[in-house]
Amino acid sequence: MIELEGVPELIDPVMVAAFEGWNDAGDAASTAVDHMDREFKGEVFAALDAEDYYDFQVNRPTVWMDGGVRRITWPTTRLSVVRIQSPTPRDLVLVRGIEPSMRWRSFCNEILGFAHELGVEMVVVLGALLGDTPHTRPVPVTGVTSDPELATSLNLEESSYEGPTGIVGILQEACTHAGIPAVSLWAAVPHYVSQPPNPKATLALLNRLEDLLDLRIPQGELPEDARAWQVGVDQLAAEDSEVAEYVQTLEEARDTAELPEASGEAIAKEFERYLRRRDPQAGGAGGYASEGEDGVPPIRSQASRPRDTPAAADRDGAEAADGTDASGDTDEGGDAAAPDAGEPADGAVPGPDAPGDADADPGSGRPDADGDDVGDDGDSDGASDSDSDGK
Repeated sequence: MIELEGVPELIDPVMVAAFEGWNDAGDAASTAVDHMDREFKGEVFAALDAEDYYDFQVNRPTVWMDGGVRRITWPTTRLSVVRIQSPTPRDLVLVRGIEPSMRWRSFCNEILGFAHELGVEMVVVLGALLGDTPHTRPVPVTGVTSDPELATSLNLEESSYEGPTGIVGILQEACTHAGIPAVSLWAAVPHYVSQPPNPKATLALLNRLEDLLDLRIPQGELPEDARAWQVGVDQLAAEDSEVAEYVQTLEEARDTAELPEASGEAIAKEFERYLRRRDPQAGGAGGYASEGEDGVPPIRSQASRPRDTPAAADRDGAEAADGTDASGDTDEGGDAAAPDAGEPADGAVPGPDAPGDADADPGSGRPDADGDDVGDDGDSDGASDSDSDGK
């Protein structure tokens, strides 16, 4: 372990972690942690030794120039701390890294060592999965835990998944066994537009984290980036009739599975988020106010023309089946992508951290919604074996 600075004394700390790789579709989760680190001016205090956990042929170091001097940046996992002042002062310990190539149990134990030393009260791990979800709808975000009491108190899904998993699932289970409350938040990314970045999914994760921890995270340029991203995907879909037809099919399936997002609870949650961003005591300028679903200014998709939906009319007044609110978050432990927590959903990331199952290529770097082999750059199933290197 490399100590960069002395460990600070923290106020009611919560650890928030994200890792590039298999559990980070569209780089949505790692970008969310990067955003918080940048907005709150995080101070790095430690980094894990890259030699212990990474295969440099899989995750290669990078060379860069610093005033005419060549320097090397090694792939690793770094820990930083940020202080949030609103609504009350508290600290976040941000863990940002890459899914390790080996020694997963030692990797998790080292992170948990920091958590114990810093007095971390809860660990929240962010992830993103590929799913059959249209880009024109709010991003489904699901909260999952292995702790029945925590699931009840925070209205989260209690995971019952069995199968291959990634470092997100391993770290969550390690926290549970160590007696640290742990939650994972998952954003569903459209599998037909999986290339990073995906600012809309990143924004949805941050909104859900705000609700979970009752804090305020400045959105910066994310709402405008998310709007531009959606406009770009709309244009691409409009140029290909097959893609446009497929998006429309996903929209119809989504709309059939859920009511229009106008329940009293969803409206109240969105209004609370709006007030939190407008609060002058929180340093809130009006520029932080949500402008639409997922905090994205509302636009009309070219791939999403108005349609008659009798099924939706028949459901008028009924309670939403999955609890997804207008911000793209999932309330009451609901999951737009997986209405039944006990049955895996198409495109869901495997592991105790995710409510659904996915046919995934372990070497692809992230789940594959249709099960096709899309790459062979690594071995992700290692954590389920008994070997100490996690392979």
